[in-house]
Amino acid sequence: MEYILIVTIAIVIFSLIFDFINGFHDTANAVATAVSTRALTPRTAILLAAVMNFIGALAFTGVAGTITKDIVDPFKLQHGLVVVLAAIIAAIAWNLITWLYGIPSSSSHALIGSIAGAAIASEGSFGVLHYQGFTKIIIVLIVSPIVAFCVGFIMYSIVKVVFKNANLTRANRNFRFLQIFTAALQSFSHGTNDAQKSMGIITLALIVANIQNGSNVEPALWVKIACATAMGLGTAVGGWKIIKTVGGNIMKIRPANGAAADLSSALTIFVASSLHFPLSTTHVVSSSILGVGASNRAKGVRWSTAQRMLITWVITLPISAVLAALVYFIMHFFLK
Repeated sequence: MEYILIVTIAIVIFSLIFDFINGFHDTANAVATAVSTRALTPRTAILLAAVMNFIGALAFTGVAGTITKDIVDPFKLQHGLVVVLAAIIAAIAWNLITWLYGIPSSSSHALIGSIAGAAIASEGSFGVLHYQGFTKIIIVLIVSPIVAFCVGFIMYSIVKVVFKNANLTRANRNFRFLQIFTAALQSFSHGTNDAQKSMGIITLALIVANIQNGSNVEPALWVKIACATAMGLGTAVGGWKIIKTVGGNIMKIRPANGAAADLSSALTIFVASSLHFPLSTTHVVSSSILGVGASNRAKGVRWSTAQRMLITWVITLPISAVLAALVYFIMHFFLK
């Protein structure tokens, strides 16, 4: 019982660390366009994002239930707590590696890949995965950036038509003002999806440890508040390397571009959260900017940066799975 309690506490701590890192790793995406167009100062943008992420994290819980039950069955794992701990440690490691290099990688891919990798290592079989639920999650992760790209393309195409005869100076001023609200909306939507993943991990651990009833995948109130707080604090630290990549290295962003991209990505994330689908906010935000850029002027998009990001997106899930398997074997050797 003491062993179970210690490992469970470790999972809670590392999950909150993951949320904290997610805050400065992913939340920067939500305010990158507003900062790059000078609609908001970096300090104000980070403060706004921190508050809205906290509120968003408390508003939705459906994604947490998907993480808890749709990747693996917690009751079929022989060493469930070790699997969960190995997964969260591997996801944190990959997030830190990509953050150090300023690459907007996906925390969602890292976490989902890590859970799958650690579970497979534990059972020695791919059969431990919930194929239906796992496949659904992977499809959403693949499709959502494409949807965000298309929405961004359409959104900015509409903006061009509606404001084609507008005074440029006045239009830029109005769009900068609008970006304050679109950045807040996007930060809120980020909280409705990303913070749920750590809630799901902690709930999964509580179920495996028989602390929470397995028929109830709703996160406890203290779990919601703890995860929301961790993400809010992480956001306050800021992620300037990611802001530089998303806000400037994909394309030259103007106020109208930024507002259209923010609205496109927020809409995509809201739909996914409402359907209880975890997605990569990094993918969605970056793809929305690419869609807006392609609609504006395809040659103005730095496709080399997009290519580097795409490669990182593709390799994140398998690398995090392998990394989690290695962490599991090491931990299992010492904790068996």
